[in-house]
Amino acid sequence: MDSLTLKRFLRGLWVVLAVFLALFCLYVLLPLLYPLCLAWLLAYSIRPVVEGLKRLRLPSWLAVILSLAFYIGSAGLVLTALVTRLVKELAVLAQTFNLHAPQWHERLQSWSRSDRLQNIINQINQFYNNNPDYHATIDSHISKTTESIGAAATGLVTGIFNLILKIIASLPSLGTVLIVVVLAAFFLATGWEKRGRMLSDWLPDGFRSAAAKIFSDLRRAFFGYLLAQLILISITGAIVIVGLILLGVKSAFVLGLMIGLVDLMPYLGVGIVMIPWALYSYMTGDMPLGIGLSVLYGITLITRQVLEPKLVASSTGLDPLAMLIGMFAGLKLLGAAGLILGPVALVILGAFWRAGVFRSLHSYILNGRLQ
Repeated sequence: MDSLTLKRFLRGLWVVLAVFLALFCLYVLLPLLYPLCLAWLLAYSIRPVVEGLKRLRLPSWLAVILSLAFYIGSAGLVLTALVTRLVKELAVLAQTFNLHAPQWHERLQSWSRSDRLQNIINQINQFYNNNPDYHATIDSHISKTTESIGAAATGLVTGIFNLILKIIASLPSLGTVLIVVVLAAFFLATGWEKRGRMLSDWLPDGFRSAAAKIFSDLRRAFFGYLLAQLILISITGAIVIVGLILLGVKSAFVLGLMIGLVDLMPYLGVGIVMIPWALYSYMTGDMPLGIGLSVLYGITLITRQVLEPKLVASSTGLDPLAMLIGMFAGLKLLGAAGLILGPVALVILGAFWRAGVFRSLHSYILNGRLQ
């Protein structure tokens, strides 16, 4: 290996090590610094309101306080209204369930006494009598299946209760994090220009221009992704609400709202609610509702699958084909979370590419200097 090749190899190795070191530092420090990141996002989001209040000759600190109060108060009012409406609708659902519980119980009993079920039971008993050797094997499989279903149900209930307990236990720490975020956002917003100039002075000219391009791309992609997801869940919620109204389902608004929010869950989406609901409708003999829910689920699924790649791609600046490839690769490598992390990785790599970072690293490896 000649001297030039050795130097290029060592510079390439140094670049790889530096990248892994940066990723490791990010992995270690992010759990400690995420309140500061949230504070920066909050301070950045209130900048338009702060600048508007400053034009009214208000002091910087007062403009920031009023902006934070406006944002937090608006979020609190919206959340309170949603929770209030949700509680009212859930109370209506509980009353409806109590009213229909005797009817469902009677249907279950009549189904258990039906001639078709009794005929199936008689055929099973006849099979047992004619094939005594299979009796123990079938009982063993039934017992194992029952144990598996019972363990799964127990695990689900236990998981739900543990999640509730974790949420209750984490309320004090969440309150502390919220206070830290708000205070940090106040200090960041009041000294925004000063800290921006300080950070700009620390960075060399080449890094400063590249960082500005990367930040501009990531900002556009981040807010574009949020807008795309808001549009998608709004479309899903509207379709579900209209469909439930046409099917004559009570509390269609709150159910559609909840299903629209559930649509944010990667991979599962609305199916985690509508598939069991449709199956239950079939089992209870409500065939029109079961068929309607199945058709409604198919419409929402097809609509989201058609619109999501195009909306997210156009909002983040990615090609729809690249978005599909990123989602599929993320799903295969990281599971359900990869549906989000895959496109995010593509957005970050695209921002670095457009900022010329890879070109500069390539020049450094070959020539020993950055372009």
